[in-house]
Amino acid sequence: MKLLTLATATAVAGLVVATGAQAQTLQQVKDRGNLICGINTGLVGFAFTDAQGNWQGFDVAICKAISAAIFGDPSKVEYKSLTGKTRFSALASGEVDVLSRNSTWTFSRDTDLKLDFVGVNYYDGQGFIVPKSLGVTSALELDGATVCIQTGTTTELNLADYFRANNMSYEPVPIETEAEAKQKFLANACDAFTTDASGLAASRSSYPNPTDYLILPEIISKEPLGPVVRHGDNEWGDLVRWVLNSLIVAEEYGVTKDNAVELGAAAGDSPEVNRLLGTEGEYGAMLGLPTDWAVKVISSVGNYGELFDEYLGPDTPVGLERGLNALYTDGGILYAPPFR
Repeated sequence: MKLLTLATATAVAGLVVATGAQAQTLQQVKDRGNLICGINTGLVGFAFTDAQGNWQGFDVAICKAISAAIFGDPSKVEYKSLTGKTRFSALASGEVDVLSRNSTWTFSRDTDLKLDFVGVNYYDGQGFIVPKSLGVTSALELDGATVCIQTGTTTELNLADYFRANNMSYEPVPIETEAEAKQKFLANACDAFTTDASGLAASRSSYPNPTDYLILPEIISKEPLGPVVRHGDNEWGDLVRWVLNSLIVAEEYGVTKDNAVELGAAAGDSPEVNRLLGTEGEYGAMLGLPTDWAVKVISSVGNYGELFDEYLGPDTPVGLERGLNALYTDGGILYAPPFR
């Protein structure tokens, strides 16, 4: 009996400690009055400043959505621009609360770096861009090429693997930021630039003569990109995960920036929408949030499809099709776990 009591007491004590640790980031954010979000130093469509100097973009919208969930206001965010080298150390040290910066979910990052990827907001793959004047139409023709590559990223290993597998050589030209990549590539300091295919499309859209450059057809890797939090803070991880999921579920069920408030005013015919918008169940309380947190999120930034169309879609300078990032009902692989 004494052993059982001791074991029980130890378990309870462990639960108390764990619960306290889990609540840490959310409480810090609430006490501070704003979210600190790590983003790219600048990438068209994903993280960029508008004419008024305000941060906008597909990844930036995740930061705004988290802020809207916690504070009912998408503007309570302090943005920190982080390079590929500095992003994970900034998160691990507590300099930022969450990282929303086109970062690839990998085994070592998820385990060795003690980080948690809460989901995927963009399914991508690594590619190459070259000037058309180079006369190359395939990555298999890049033997001996100089290649601009961002340090501290998965692209370094992917590039080495691809060239080794195809018995080709290359000379890396290291860069740290998108601005540096653009400057060196356009100055012909490298024959090719390699990064995620979405990043290549975003970069090309900012070139003086975008049609002079060709994105080669080969995709040489899988790059599931998504928001990242620290290990060991489960409550915070759950919150960020379900903010992302809410955007995806909202698109699937037709909840938009324009109708979210109206649909959230009273329970409707769809149980899933009711649970999402807080008219059924206590899902907000499970996250330490108000009942209508998802209403605030979607009415502030829109659903996943609206964000894609606004920042990345065919009618934007980036000009991306949905592809794998279409909903599973539309031929893609995108869906979120159910609100249940």
